[in-house]
Amino acid sequence: MSNYNAPFEIHVHGQVMLRADVTFAQLQDALKPMWKYAGAKSLTDGAKSSYEDEPGIQLDAHDHVLQMCWTVAGDDDFRQTLDEVCMSLNELAEAGAAIEVTFYDAEFDEEEASPGAASRDDFLVLFVGPNPASIMQVQRDLLVQDVINLMERHFDGSELGGVVAEVDKLFTQRFDALVSSLEIGKPPRGSGGGFGSGHGGGRKPRHLH
Repeated sequence: MSNYNAPFEIHVHGQVMLRADVTFAQLQDALKPMWKYAGAKSLTDGAKSSYEDEPGIQLDAHDHVLQMCWTVAGDDDFRQTLDEVCMSLNELAEAGAAIEVTFYDAEFDEEEASPGAASRDDFLVLFVGPNPASIMQVQRDLLVQDVINLMERHFDGSELGGVVAEVDKLFTQRFDALVSSLEIGKPPRGSGGGFGSGHGGGRKPRHLH
């Protein structure tokens, strides 16, 4: 993918716990769609982000953790790249994990935009894990956190036990109805996928560390 006049800056952010026996070669192969998309010849070559203040793609070999804070110029076809990477990381993950992906409209300028104009920013959360149960646990934890954060504006935290129980019930029903684990971890199609959307309410800032 050439980044010349690319319509989006795409930021990938997340932390994935890997199995202790995973080698660098296996990780390089799993992430190959990403670093090849960036025009690199290896993971080492492609691990650097487009922004110097971002750590890029890093492997903590001691703690067996893959850390990603990485930006690349690209287009909507990067969603297919994400699909392939998630399926590969499922095979290497020790536990469930969430990966945030933000598409920033590189052609949109808030200061120069006409009234009513909107960017094509998009935000989605992808999930990886060794099995469906581990993935759904991460999804459940994120949803519970979001619900509690919202409802604590109006209720005391001690009053929300019943709400959490209902969320757990919904996820139990979903897990029981799950017929194919291959559907988990795939990037949602269209805008507003995952647990949030980049549309409305102003543009989301890039992750800075």
